[in-house]
Amino acid sequence: MRRMIGTAAVLVSATLALAACGGGGGGGGNPLDTTSAAPSGSAAAAGGKAVIGSFDFDESVLLASIYAQALEAKGVQVEEKPRIGSREAVYDQVKNGGLTIVPEYNGNLLAFIDLKNTASTTDEVNAALKEKLPAELEVLDSSPAEDKDSLSVTKETQTKQSLNTMEDLAKVSKNMVVGGPPEFKKRWEARFKEVYGIEFKQWEPKGPATADALKDGSIQVGNVFTTDPKMLANNLVPLQDTKNIFPAQNVTPLLFKAGASDTIRTTLNGVSAKLSTQSLLDMMQKISVNKDEPATVAKEWLTSNGLA
Repeated sequence: MRRMIGTAAVLVSATLALAACGGGGGGGGNPLDTTSAAPSGSAAAAGGKAVIGSFDFDESVLLASIYAQALEAKGVQVEEKPRIGSREAVYDQVKNGGLTIVPEYNGNLLAFIDLKNTASTTDEVNAALKEKLPAELEVLDSSPAEDKDSLSVTKETQTKQSLNTMEDLAKVSKNMVVGGPPEFKKRWEARFKEVYGIEFKQWEPKGPATADALKDGSIQVGNVFTTDPKMLANNLVPLQDTKNIFPAQNVTPLLFKAGASDTIRTTLNGVSAKLSTQSLLDMMQKISVNKDEPATVAKEWLTSNGLA
């Protein structure tokens, strides 16, 4: 993937244009690449209709379609407004009632509302959100599914070096080359050393080519994001971040409170309970590699989980 999440510096440099995970139209996405224009108009969340918006990248469109089809299966009238643009545009639409629901990422949403907040775990992030959100808005249950930073290695390297956690990595990192976005070293070198004792032999600015650089062996560790389809395609393994250096980025429904019914809340909480990072990764593989339509992939997942 093509971005960094989890630090105030990242969010400032992106001018708060946080949309959760992705660049428009391709792959797992880039939560900071959100330069699309605001919508030219939006329907009011009135008359019992749920208006569901999404950010301008495939993963968000997929999640919105999952929400929409799950609600339709429960008899809720739904209107979809896909690919609206940045978090700034989408957030205002939900707050004003033009959108009823948007699939969000809890860590980036909190940073958008409260840039200096240091919450890191799912529970901490969600508690802070409930405190900081304006009265018009609410978040429902977070899913276990996340799209977040990781330090990843190939399956071969994992087996050879007995790597499962970032603590394991600290024991061998001085002999390894790490790659990621150009700003990766500046943003994370000190934190890796402070929290885990991780020090690398060399840092390489690989950017979008990080996953491929892991595969060809030019680096041994890479900053790849957890729902990047190349995780599967390149047989990569994210190391467990047991000390939560990378904050939670759980998929979480954001609602305009006055436009949401108990049926909406119950249905979306049911979706969140079954949505995992692995299932999201599998679905994004179908969209990015097989070129399946998000609505088709959403329908398949809902059916297989008894939700549609």
